[in-house]
Amino acid sequence: MAHARQTGFLKSSLGVAFATLLSRALGLVRVMFEARVLGGGSVASAWFLAFSIPNLFRRLLGEGALGTALIPLVAQAEAEHGPDKVRRDLGVVFAVLSLILALVVALIAGGALGLRAFARSETGAAMFPLLATERMQLVLAILPLLMPYAFFICLVGVVGAVLNTRKEFVLPALGALLLNFFLIGGLGWGYYRAIPPAGLPQFLNVLSFLVLGSGALQLVLMLLLLWYHGRFPSLKRESFRDCAILKQLWKLVLPGMIGGAALQISFLVDRMLAIWLGPQAVPALNNVDRIVDLPIGIFALALGSVLMANMAQAAARGSREELAEDLVFSLRHVYFVCIPMAVLVMLFWQPLIRMLCLGGNYTESDLEATRYVAIFYGAGIPSFCVLKVVLPVYYARKMMKIPLYSSLVSIACNIILNLCLMWTLKQGGIALSTVLASMLNNTILITLLHREGFNLQGRLMLLTGLRSLLLAGAVGVGLYFLYPQLRRMLELPWFGEFPAFAALMALFGGLYFGASFLLRAAEPREFFDIVRRRKKTEKL
Repeated sequence: MAHARQTGFLKSSLGVAFATLLSRALGLVRVMFEARVLGGGSVASAWFLAFSIPNLFRRLLGEGALGTALIPLVAQAEAEHGPDKVRRDLGVVFAVLSLILALVVALIAGGALGLRAFARSETGAAMFPLLATERMQLVLAILPLLMPYAFFICLVGVVGAVLNTRKEFVLPALGALLLNFFLIGGLGWGYYRAIPPAGLPQFLNVLSFLVLGSGALQLVLMLLLLWYHGRFPSLKRESFRDCAILKQLWKLVLPGMIGGAALQISFLVDRMLAIWLGPQAVPALNNVDRIVDLPIGIFALALGSVLMANMAQAAARGSREELAEDLVFSLRHVYFVCIPMAVLVMLFWQPLIRMLCLGGNYTESDLEATRYVAIFYGAGIPSFCVLKVVLPVYYARKMMKIPLYSSLVSIACNIILNLCLMWTLKQGGIALSTVLASMLNNTILITLLHREGFNLQGRLMLLTGLRSLLLAGAVGVGLYFLYPQLRRMLELPWFGEFPAFAALMALFGGLYFGASFLLRAAEPREFFDIVRRRKKTEKL
């Protein structure tokens, strides 16, 4: 029974992972164009800083607290009162959230305009010289254009959470493609036109409007999908009096927002502090973050979102044993998939950055600035991914305070370590601080689950992690020495070293997966089980 259930949500996770892979692949294409069009200096730094603020709303609320809080509440309301009551409650939730989000967006946009005007005065420039710099003036100029995206994407996250309760995972995940499609189109046009450095500040306005358009279109499509599933919000005046979902939502969202977004907050803190290290620091952190975000978004986040929906039902039944079994199953697969990805990034960061960024306005000096960022962020991939599958255990049981306190400790630790390490290791020290803080967060959460009586099979987890590390390390080191020969053999005029790196990835994945299978690891066999079941279903 447990095996069938776990195989089922692993299959759903792989569907979401595939959808996310498409989005992240387009995201890497976007990174390539951003690096070539915007470069690695002040304009790129301004764009990344400005976009990180509405993007933080997406991660905090759209993909974070609102979704994790809504899933168990909607599941409970539907079980107790039926779909009609859920639709009325959702109408109230959408109305109230829309009003709050609109006010927050207006305040931030207005505040940015006010700060920009003040910093341009003699008094403001003397009091806040950093805000008077060209880079920060550009940030404050485009931020009001970008902020409405936060409104759209947070509501998209709410709709996606409701759809997850209907076992609809893949189509909501595909919605993220739109942002990358829009930005790639705009950046491709900019690359074709060969916009000179002097014209880049104005070009950021074009990109900002494209971001808005993608968010609005995504919301419309998600609402249509919600209507198809019969859960389109129904707003009635009397519903405001007895909206059980809204009453409980406020108690869960704020602690869930901070608890589930420790990593995102840490990344934002990293970029804010990196401003003091020069114009190369923020683009270096941002470009490597895009690479590191691949395993997080493709597998861990996909597994966590499906796991959340399953755990919410298990928690409603009071089945602690089922929760523990599903968590152990998920952690095993996180180690199996994410540890080799960490090895890949740490060993092959140079070809990754060269392919994605080098060219146009992005120089060899900008490439070198990413060295220690890539090594340390890469080492942190397993830790970042573990957090995504541990948090659902707490959120499914509506236990928001423990992740909140743990995250506050983690964020404080990150800030302290940043201030200690950034002056010696530069942006590399900032990346290392984030990794160590994330490890601390995981240690606290897992230790408390163990003390609560969850059987997490620590020996099995240790053996799985060590096996994955040794196999991935052996394969990776061997291919590290082989890669220069692959590059000489397969480098092509139009494609550069991409064919060589694609061959490297195929060899790495095949050797690692094959060696794991020969050593009788459970994870590759569980992946094969999904394929076999699908073939049987197709024959029937």
